[in-house]
Amino acid sequence: MIIYLLRLNFNGIAKYLRVVSFSFLLFVLFYGVGGQSIQAQDPFVVVLDAGHGGKDPGNSGFRNKYQEKKIVLNITLEIGKKLESQPGIKVIYTRKRDVFVDLIERAEIANKVDADLFVSVHCDAHTSQAYGAGTFVLGLHANQRNFEVAKRENSVIYYEEDFERKYDGFDPNNPESAIGLTLMQEAYMNQSIVAADKIQKRFVKNLKRKDRTVKQAGFIVLKYSYMPSVLVETGFLTNNKEGAYLNSTKGQAEMAATIADAIIDYKNTVQKSVAKESPQSPQVTPVAQTEFRVQIAASKNALDPKPYNFKGLSPIYRERAGGMYRYYYGKTTDYNKAKKWLRGAKRKGYKTAFLVAFSGGKKIPLATALKKK
Repeated sequence: MIIYLLRLNFNGIAKYLRVVSFSFLLFVLFYGVGGQSIQAQDPFVVVLDAGHGGKDPGNSGFRNKYQEKKIVLNITLEIGKKLESQPGIKVIYTRKRDVFVDLIERAEIANKVDADLFVSVHCDAHTSQAYGAGTFVLGLHANQRNFEVAKRENSVIYYEEDFERKYDGFDPNNPESAIGLTLMQEAYMNQSIVAADKIQKRFVKNLKRKDRTVKQAGFIVLKYSYMPSVLVETGFLTNNKEGAYLNSTKGQAEMAATIADAIIDYKNTVQKSVAKESPQSPQVTPVAQTEFRVQIAASKNALDPKPYNFKGLSPIYRERAGGMYRYYYGKTTDYNKAKKWLRGAKRKGYKTAFLVAFSGGKKIPLATALKKK
């Protein structure tokens, strides 16, 4: 399996945030191809993920006083309650009670409902009295601290049965294992950063929390979601004051309201941007036919697209974009046939293979392609 290495300049996140309008232009390109747009009657689907649960308690905070799994569940349910009171928003939960849910299953819940945003809620921990709220998007670890956060969250897989096979040998303790995590989230990076920034700014403005900024790290739960995705660390349970705050009814309510407000802001901004860029009158230009492919690998190396280089799979198509070669298995306008090919690719060992869609020769999100059906 060719490993795709996405090396982002982490100091460049600030640049991304200064050019939000460009990020939303990209969003329009992804979601507004061929005159298609988000219609008013389509709900904005948010999947809320309360971290840990059941046999996985999460971190226990200051002097083992607290349980992360209970605190984040309370916060998540409160976020959902506020979002559900808003017109045009549909909320799906990965868990609503104290149960254990596999990391990959959490992402699959979001994928199955074709979510517009995935938000995973957690509490942080440290050996010092570190404090403050932070947000993460998927990427390579900029430093040891970010790696430690991801390692702690990813270690949840040890509670799961057959995790070696399920996660294709991923080792939470090995920094190199994170290299292959960024492939599926590549198309949603800009939107994820925008959503994370809105949450982060509200933490600072509304609650006067220490700004731990938007960071990147290799979280498994974000890797497998096919939409803009953010992981929120609401604060440090290991900090005397912050732990008590997060464990309180007041603290949980305030954190939930702030995150919900940011999600509403993100939803409104996205829809306004799409509405502004999308024509309101019917289009006479025919919509290009949607084509599905199975992406099995990406690399800087140009391999001959022959079956012997790809475990017997055929036909293989190679395309170059942005200095990278992407390798696709098959082309079809039949979504069910594409899903069958995807299963075949995974049986061949391409565990991280996934479906992509094209319209008019341009790559579009799978969710948009399926909405055209």
